[in-house]
Amino acid sequence: MSPLEPILLARAALSRLIEPSDTVGQALVAAAGPETAALVAAGRQRAGTTLRRDVGALLEERGVRGTDRVFAEALERWHPRAADLAPHRDLQTVHRFGGRMLVPEDADWPSALADLGQAMPFCLWTRGSGSIPELGRCLALVGSRDATSYGLAVTGDLAAGLVQRGRTVISGGAYGIDAQAHRSALAVGGIQQGPQTRAARGGNRPSGAGSTAPPTIAVLAGGVDRFYPAGNEDLLRAVADTGLILSEVPPGSAPTRWRFLQRNRLIAALAAATVVVEARWRSGALNTAHHAAELGRGVGAVPGSVYSANSAGCHRLLREGSAACVSDAAEVLELSDPFVLAPEDNTDGPGRAGALADHDGLSVEDILLLDALPLRKAVPPQKLSAVAGLGPAAVRAGLARLELSGLARRTGEGLWQRAKRPGQTEAPPNPLSEGD
Repeated sequence: MSPLEPILLARAALSRLIEPSDTVGQALVAAAGPETAALVAAGRQRAGTTLRRDVGALLEERGVRGTDRVFAEALERWHPRAADLAPHRDLQTVHRFGGRMLVPEDADWPSALADLGQAMPFCLWTRGSGSIPELGRCLALVGSRDATSYGLAVTGDLAAGLVQRGRTVISGGAYGIDAQAHRSALAVGGIQQGPQTRAARGGNRPSGAGSTAPPTIAVLAGGVDRFYPAGNEDLLRAVADTGLILSEVPPGSAPTRWRFLQRNRLIAALAAATVVVEARWRSGALNTAHHAAELGRGVGAVPGSVYSANSAGCHRLLREGSAACVSDAAEVLELSDPFVLAPEDNTDGPGRAGALADHDGLSVEDILLLDALPLRKAVPPQKLSAVAGLGPAAVRAGLARLELSGLARRTGEGLWQRAKRPGQTEAPPNPLSEGD
């Protein structure tokens, strides 16, 4: 028996006994550790006075009153499930589907989940060949199940752009926006990996050392052996083959409304930023955005038509100031790290200027001087002074600044002209600066 096996069995049992984000169960594990907590929750060991006091203290920190009564009620709801406990069977089941169970004691456990505090899941059941990337490499795209053609098109563009930039797209595997995010990420990820890479990885190899970051991750509300919704079964099988599927509930578990809501916190925690593409006024996607905001993650929303009910939730986030407006993959990346952008992100998009223009960041005097500088022939400072309407001292100082910025070039005869940027074509003659 490996040193980790008792912990694996204990956490597997806890995931079946206790519902996700059960406050009392989380406090019990924090106070007693997973092995003792599993025995107490299953009714195989009595909770002593010290343990009850420790659990009560943790609950009171979270604003729970009447802790003795609350703890007794928790034991009553956990004990009926003890008869069906079979952690060995659950581990064998997930292995049969080419997956594994991750625990916080495991080296592969995503550190980003630590931000959930006591709400961190007891374990993660996985299915697929990839590993969970570090926080900065994951972005979440979520939205309405009844997505419009506009929402689907935007989602496809965002997911494709993120995967092309080496990021992993996380979503919930549902109809609409979720499905489109997975589908587009798989399409681009499959092209980038190529058939030989995919064959080498294999669809049924458990994740772990040596596996690569997947193009997409689906976080399910049910067991990893039960693809839900049924209409997305083929898509989710493709995600399991090329990407990764995660769940905090054991194999065979059915998705419930509570589990869907709790699943959203995992999506928000694993992603550096969450973008809501389309959402109605009371959409579940807003729940994911709120979790992300509480965790200090970036939150974005895609604007839509003011007449579209499917964009009402996005506009609500923008109006409340809890989300930034995003329209392409580059802006999504800014949410995850506003200070570092890959060079390829300085590309033109609809309504965007792309790379910085020469005059960006210049003072008014320097812009006047830059406009006066000819590109095809050099002129003396006196000529620039007349064209730009600046005094000789201002021209000399401005030329020095433009030269340092790489925008002006001095010839050997003391003449000046605009410096040509790499790839820049010659501009038409400026009649003001190149006239006789």
